[in-house]
Order: sequence, then structure tokens, then C-alpha cells
Amino acid sequence: MKRNSALLLLLYVTAVLLLGCGKKADPAPSAAASGGAAAPEPKAGGELNLLAWSEYVPQEVLDGFTKETGIKVNYEAFASNEEMMSKLLAGGTRYDLIQPSEYTVEALVKQKKLKELDHSRIPNLKNIAPVFRGQPHDPELKYSVPWMASTVGIVVNTEKVKEPIKGYKDVFQPKYKGRIVALNDARELVSWVLVTMGHKADDVTPETLAKIKPTLAEWIKLVKVFDSDSPKTALLNGDVDLGVIWSGEAAILHDTDKKKFQFILPAEGTHKAIDSLAIPDNAQNKIGAEMFMNYILRPEVSKLISDKFPYTNPNMEARKLLTPEQLANPASYPPLTEMETFHDIGKAAADIDKLVTDLKAASE
Repeated sequence: MKRNSALLLLLYVTAVLLLGCGKKADPAPSAAASGGAAAPEPKAGGELNLLAWSEYVPQEVLDGFTKETGIKVNYEAFASNEEMMSKLLAGGTRYDLIQPSEYTVEALVKQKKLKELDHSRIPNLKNIAPVFRGQPHDPELKYSVPWMASTVGIVVNTEKVKEPIKGYKDVFQPKYKGRIVALNDARELVSWVLVTMGHKADDVTPETLAKIKPTLAEWIKLVKVFDSDSPKTALLNGDVDLGVIWSGEAAILHDTDKKKFQFILPAEGTHKAIDSLAIPDNAQNKIGAEMFMNYILRPEVSKLISDKFPYTNPNMEARKLLTPEQLANPASYPPLTEMETFHDIGKAAADIDKLVTDLKAASE
């Protein structure tokens, strides 16, 4: 019996050894198992610094995002792309999100001042209409998420102005001196004169600026109020009778009194603008910024933006939630597909700013 037990034991040990030879090697121990800490999932910070256009971001949207995520949004406003660029490049505040127009997105991409987006964190990007994709400034939406689109048009108080108004030349006449509100935006002002004189809006050279200077000087003298923040206010208050203003502002006037305030696309031509959210290269809360992008692309949230600021909504699913009256507003939904966008003009932008600043100073 002892010999048989020993033999059985020998056979058992041999079998175990043979099986062990065919066993796969154990996987390498994880960082946690080996005593090291596994790389943590990146998290959003507790605050988000947003630099955006004034009269453009509903407080309800900011509050809703904070309630859901716990991330506080610090909203700082600007009135022009040039002002935004100045604040961004000054470096006093590190912004996590900015809201540039298309030509400014183009410039910032060239200067490598924007972070590339992680589309996996922005699944609601699928709601953006095809017409807002493939645009020259960011064809693949690698750096920007469309917020709203707009154009510039003419608003006429028909109770005060009885003559037909069809374009810029009809507005900027001596008889309307002191009765006009215009955007406080040098690039816009110059573009209006350029197209009136047969040039393209981006045809900015020393020669074209010299050519339009006398006309631009006369037009500036006729304007009572320069306002990019809320140009509708001067019209609502009766301080002026005509305005060349953002289409979203015109849409609010149209909703206020359809008979009194008439919206007109300038006969000489105008352009479309696509304002987007983008993340600066030095942003400290990129994940929080992408969370905010995804949040505002929800149809019900995007609708809130349209309700408060009735520009052209690029969100297909949000448009389905709008009323027929909202969709029929001629200032909210003009034929943008027929218009071009501004393009980055590089150093010529500084020439425009200097020209307009000098002419305004001379008119005072």
C-alpha cells in the first residue's frame, strides 16, 4: 500500500508539472496591483471662464448648466471680434471658452491659438445642420462649435420714414443725419462702403481704403449712435428712425411691432456670420468647456437661446421645437445660404481699425 501511495503521488506531481508547462502566462500586474496609482480619468474644473458676445447668452442656460454639473460659469462680454482678440491676447484672464465669428476662428487657427476638440465628448454635435459644416474657416469643426448665425440688415421705422429704403446708400443720406444707429464695428462699417462701391467685403487694401475714405467719413458723420451691444434700443426708444444692425436684434424689433419695424436685406449685398464656441490654447478647463458645448447643443437648451436671442439657429433638432411664427421671422431666418462669410484679412484689420477710429475722432 505504501508503494502504491508513493507511486500515485509521483504520478500526481508529474501531471501538475506537465499541465503547468502549457499554462498561459499571467497578465502583467496592473499599476494598482503593483503598488502604483492608475492614471485617473480627467475631470472638469469647478469654474468655467466664458468670453462671449453681449446680449447673446441667456442666463437660464448658464444657470441650467451649473445646476446640472456644479460648474460655475463666469460670463464676460465683448462687443466686437477685435475687442475679444484684444482681451484674449492681453492674458489678464485665462478663458476656457470664447465665442468668435468665423473669420476670427480662421485667424486663431492659423496662429495655433485654439485647442482641437474631442468630438467624443460632444456627441450632440450631430444636431448641427449640414449647411454649417464644411465652412472655409473650420470645415471639419475641429476647433469650433456653431452657436448662432446671423447677417446684417437695415431696420426702418415706417411710421417715421416714408421713402423707400432698399440699401445702404438709401440709409446714409444727409436728410437722415442724427436719425441713424449703426453697429460699432469697424470691419462692418468698411464692408458696407466697399460693397456699395462695387468691391467685395474682403477686398481690403491700401488702395481700396483710400478710395472709400471720403464716403466712409461722410457716413460716419450721419450716425447718431454707434452700438453693437443692443442697437435695437435706440430704435425702440424712438431716438433714431433707421438702423444697420444685427439680424437677431432686428428680429426682436420685428416681434415687437411687425408693422412699425421693417427688416430689409441691403440691395448692395451683405454677408453671413457664424458665431461659434472655441477653446483657447491656454484654457484650464477644457473638459468643462466641451461639456458646455455639448449642453448647449441639446435641442431644448438650444431652443432657449433662440427664444431669447432670435438669430439663425444652426441646430436642426432645436428648430423642430420652434413655433411657425419664430421660423417665419424674416430677420431670424434670411437666405444665409446665398451669402458668403468674412475671411481673415491679417494685418489689414489694423488698418481698418485705425481708419475708422481716426474718422470718428475727426467727426466729433
